[in-house]
Amino acid sequence: MPASPRSARETKRRIQQMEAKRDLRRDQEKRRKRDNLVAAGAGTAAVVLAVVLQLTAFAGNPTEDEYATAQAGLTEPSASATPSAAATNGPNIPAADTAAGKTFTGQLLLNGSPLGVEVDGTKAPQAAAVFKSLSDEGYFNGKTCHRLTTADQFGVLQCGSPNGDGQGDPNYTWGPLENTPADNMYPAGTIAVARTGNNAYGNGTQFFIVYKDTAIPADSAGGYTVVGKVTSGLDVVANIAAAGITPGASDTDGAPKQPVTIDSFSLK
Repeated sequence: MPASPRSARETKRRIQQMEAKRDLRRDQEKRRKRDNLVAAGAGTAAVVLAVVLQLTAFAGNPTEDEYATAQAGLTEPSASATPSAAATNGPNIPAADTAAGKTFTGQLLLNGSPLGVEVDGTKAPQAAAVFKSLSDEGYFNGKTCHRLTTADQFGVLQCGSPNGDGQGDPNYTWGPLENTPADNMYPAGTIAVARTGNNAYGNGTQFFIVYKDTAIPADSAGGYTVVGKVTSGLDVVANIAAAGITPGASDTDGAPKQPVTIDSFSLK
């Protein structure tokens, strides 16, 4: 018996409703997948940026190779520190035994404001020998502090670049790493040595002052050599940080808005 016109219309309407619901579910699924991909991409980009900033934190801007490496890895690097046995210091690097077992005290003058400092040749004899030698020859006088970070757990002022641009002197590099924190934590007041990424013999003339407790993941070479500490006047650095960063690519990492010059750095 053939269906009535009314029954046929009802059947057609139900089929259309089912198809509409199916299309809606399909669109929702596509939108959910697209949104997940966008969120994942944004999260990945944030991780890459964080890794790049920290792994290249104290050696100038990241190179294309360093960025690619960080982007490919997306993992926190190992905290192991195994300097290459073949790496040696050049003849222009003072011997570690000139500072071994000694403690040097002195003053770092930034923009006319003094910081009391102590350099530990017991825990970091090679680094202490280098910084005692550089201070004695007046290397730091007139140099600048080119970089400031102001993130919640990453607060440092970096100084000592030969040309004030964050680049190092390829003819003045040394190692090995010494006195690196096992927990990757650098307490406020720490003075540590900047270096090129993933290179235990990539230390140079640059150093950074930690003005608030800071976490810095180790890279494949290890952590950063803690050579000493600020014994007084850390508020000088905190005030520089409070003035902010020159507007640029990052809101928390860049040149200090208040230019910073090292008037002198003396150790005895």
